[in-house]
Amino acid sequence: MISITDLSKKYGKLKVLDNINLEFVKGDSIALIGPNGSGKTTLIKCILGMVIPQKGNIIFDKKNIVNSWKYRSNIGYMPQIGRYPDNMTIGHVINMMKDIRKSETKEFDQELIQQYKLETMFDKRMSTLSGGTRQKVSASLAFLFNSEVLILDEPTAGLDPVSSEILKNKIIKERNKGKLILITSHILSELDEIINKVIYLQDGKLKFNKSIDEIKNHTGEGKLSKAIANLILNNNFDE
Repeated sequence: MISITDLSKKYGKLKVLDNINLEFVKGDSIALIGPNGSGKTTLIKCILGMVIPQKGNIIFDKKNIVNSWKYRSNIGYMPQIGRYPDNMTIGHVINMMKDIRKSETKEFDQELIQQYKLETMFDKRMSTLSGGTRQKVSASLAFLFNSEVLILDEPTAGLDPVSSEILKNKIIKERNKGKLILITSHILSELDEIINKVIYLQDGKLKFNKSIDEIKNHTGEGKLSKAIANLILNNNFDE
């Protein structure tokens, strides 16, 4: 679905991505983790076409994304911080996005809008919303267009426990439909049920790309968060 080869990006003398090679396929739910400054956000922005690398290629569904934008209609993106016009209401934002992307989908997926009861808040202005409600709007928009690829940047940040469970259940449901899901998160304990692979970046370099079973077997840990911590703290990245 997405093939990344020899991807490199520099800002001045700082190398943010250093010859990254990855393959993402449908049906995978992948955690993209690493410390701040590891290159996670830059990698996501490269996939979205928001950042142009100095070197390497990104192939999306067998087509190079260079000078292309139509492939983005197959991606649902949830940013870490959703930024919306303050004077618009929730209803205005959702209906505006439907109008912009109506040619891309025959049927909208409004399940999260309904589960988060956003219809009851359609007249609330974005400037008045709490961080958690903004996250609900961002999550609902990411899933709204039935995209084959979902990129979710710190999706549960700011959500209360019930809202977080609703979102995790939705992620699992879409993964089971065969969609490709990429998730960045600092909360390892929330990933166990929703992912099947982990990619770890550090200083712009790919340190490991393993399935959950490989990580647990490699470390002897039964809990994912402890297994990943074992790999990182012991620099134990070898196969």
